[in-house]
Amino acid sequence: MQAAMKHLFHWMPVVFGLGFIAPLIAQSMAALGIAAPFGLSRIALGLLIGGPWGLYAVLRGRWI
Repeated sequence: MQAAMKHLFHWMPVVFGLGFIAPLIAQSMAALGIAAPFGLSRIALGLLIGGPWGLYAVLRGRWI
């Protein structure tokens, strides 16, 4: 059980990036009236930003 929890928490930045940062970006864009580029939906753009940002946090060990 400890190994499963350790593995789960190792990937939490990716889950955070996809589950919190992506919708936050989409809702912020909607509130400001900004359209996503290249014909993407706002949530798709948020996922394209949040997912890699979370993966970066997992690989580097920090968000910035």
